[in-house]
Amino acid sequence: MRIPARWGRRSLISLRGFATVSSGSPRIPQTVIEKVVQRYAVDLPAGKAVKAGDYVMIRPEHVMTHDNTGPVISKFKSIGATRIHNPKQLVFTLDHDVQNKSSKNLSKYASIEAFARQHGIDFYPAGRGIGHQVLVEEGYAFPHTLTVASDSHSNMYGGIGCVGTPIVRTDAAALWATGKTWWQVPRMIKVELRGRLPHGVTGKDVIVTLCGYFNKDEVLNGAIEFTGDGVSALSVDDRLTIANMTTEWGALAGVFPVDDVTLEWYERTLKRLEFRTFASPAVSSSIPPPPEHPRINRARLDAIRATNLHSDPDAAYASHLVLDLSTLVPHVSGPNSVKVSTPLPALESKHIPIQKAYLLSCTNARASDIAAAAAVIKGRKVAPGVEFYVAAASSEVQLDAEKRGDWETLVLAGAKPLPAGCGPCIGLGVGLLQEGETGISATNRNYKGRMGHPNAQAYLASPAVVAASAIKGYIASPDSLDPSSLPPPGAPKFSLVNPAQVESAPDTVLAAEEPVLDGFPASFSGPLLFAPQDNLNTDALYPGKYTYQDDITLARQAEVVMENYDPAFATLVASIRAKQPESSDAFVKQGVVLVSGYNFGTGSSREQAATALKAAGVPLVIAGSFGDIFKRNAINNGLVCVECPALVADLTREYARDGKRGAGGVDGELTVDRGHEVDVRVAEGRVDVRWPSGETKSYTVGKVGASVQELWIYGGLEGYVLKSIKEAEA
Repeated sequence: MRIPARWGRRSLISLRGFATVSSGSPRIPQTVIEKVVQRYAVDLPAGKAVKAGDYVMIRPEHVMTHDNTGPVISKFKSIGATRIHNPKQLVFTLDHDVQNKSSKNLSKYASIEAFARQHGIDFYPAGRGIGHQVLVEEGYAFPHTLTVASDSHSNMYGGIGCVGTPIVRTDAAALWATGKTWWQVPRMIKVELRGRLPHGVTGKDVIVTLCGYFNKDEVLNGAIEFTGDGVSALSVDDRLTIANMTTEWGALAGVFPVDDVTLEWYERTLKRLEFRTFASPAVSSSIPPPPEHPRINRARLDAIRATNLHSDPDAAYASHLVLDLSTLVPHVSGPNSVKVSTPLPALESKHIPIQKAYLLSCTNARASDIAAAAAVIKGRKVAPGVEFYVAAASSEVQLDAEKRGDWETLVLAGAKPLPAGCGPCIGLGVGLLQEGETGISATNRNYKGRMGHPNAQAYLASPAVVAASAIKGYIASPDSLDPSSLPPPGAPKFSLVNPAQVESAPDTVLAAEEPVLDGFPASFSGPLLFAPQDNLNTDALYPGKYTYQDDITLARQAEVVMENYDPAFATLVASIRAKQPESSDAFVKQGVVLVSGYNFGTGSSREQAATALKAAGVPLVIAGSFGDIFKRNAINNGLVCVECPALVADLTREYARDGKRGAGGVDGELTVDRGHEVDVRVAEGRVDVRWPSGETKSYTVGKVGASVQELWIYGGLEGYVLKSIKEAEA
């Protein structure tokens, strides 16, 4: 891990690892994603070409924060910053807890708006819509730009050819103060879509299928470039849906080409923006045109046409995945996992009853989605015992749906309208799943406990399938879907053309010696707890219902950590910590060491998933692999992450039920506590585990470098930037 070595208010320029050297001869081929990042990489020495794996300093086109703006303001102030580096770079959108009319929440929203007005920052209030949709509608996300957001679904911008990727709250504060942040360019993955979708199969079915069939971390922490002849038959709305859920698939970006479909979509958008309101055809020509939109305008669109970017023919990809769209039938994700995808006909035959249905979120609540649901439900009624909740992705979408009559169709059928915003998707507001209930949703996540009670069942499907299920009372297909026009309902045709090169596991890598900096522990030691689970997501680590309680203390975070995975985890850790004597050795950091499976921390950008573990007394987590956004949060907040597949394999073999992760321990426990003691010497790259038998086994792991050590010493990125600013001002 190499990140910036110096960080001052005006200059974030010194990197330990620069972009790949390009002398101009021979030419270094790049993917379209690498070319876009090249445009936004700053402080690169002349002749350097950005490639996958490089650590670069980026100055994104725009930076979006939403309800989490309040904590970012606090971080911004705590690092000693007083001036926004570039107010036009920032966008505030209030969208998550918009149903909450408490004085506390309204006061928070008012303080965010006041900060925006004070600093000249673009601000979109509650009710305008979900931030990601607003950024597309208002041109903050635009083809061949790099826009980031403090939210994991910023991948969605890839649907219109923008490289969108998530950052975390601490990154956002640093960006406000300096305009820049560090980023490691992900590995490049080509996903080729061949053929055309059969009638009745949608973009949602495409991404649900990709998540369910390529479910072995094939795209984990990668940047996806969608290619193939099947792309041209996908609408922009379908592309936005697919790109949005590349987050759940495990990727850090999912980018579609800027092609005729994209450009025609912008032409229609431009005409809509240029429409003269209240103008009749007879007098239209006498009315001056409206002011030019600052971001979506003719000059900018013509520039895209003139300088359209494409990947070089010999660009390098870590992996190449192929899906034949013509072999696809509607699919449903779940229950409670995007890694499970089932053909709709197979589920429909089971008549799985539902109690709630949802058409909302940044994934599938655009005008075309509402129209698809209205077409299914027109003239029908929501089934008795079913609650059907509908929220548009934005106020503009709702206005469009109202003009077409689609919104009225849904409401007359018995749908319950909610304000444009996230709501139940994040587990906030009315309509949440109760214990024992089953719901089907057009949202992006069906993680256990995310949309309500941990003992509820959540499925994901397209808007049409959600609407059909709402009127039939069970998971069902629309009556308009003709089974005879679909391919056989088995697995679609998919393949992995050239698997990603598997890097040597960290426990076999020989790395150079890393010094232990003064103030950094030589050893992390304590009892070992094992959570035998892959894809332990951020909703499991820190429930969404607490995420936007900005005044929640670290002590309270420690009490609810892992609540959606194991409600007894926090109490177990607290009891162990209470008995743990303080070490007299200043070079030893004691605590509880958590070990889990692969893709640990996948999911949202909430930094509390890391801070809650640290606050509970877990200073270090060992896993087979980590979700990149969790690892970024951990590094920025001083929680150490170590990958050790061999230890995970040994613990799984001994203590996981049937020797497999995903069903708890051999005795049914969710967190295995068998008396192991662990000593992790991260600067040396060694983990020593004393087993209950008395045997000590050693594992070799990747070493924690000086950059991460330095962040840890200062309590994370926030403290590090504060120190740097003070040094610059001295």
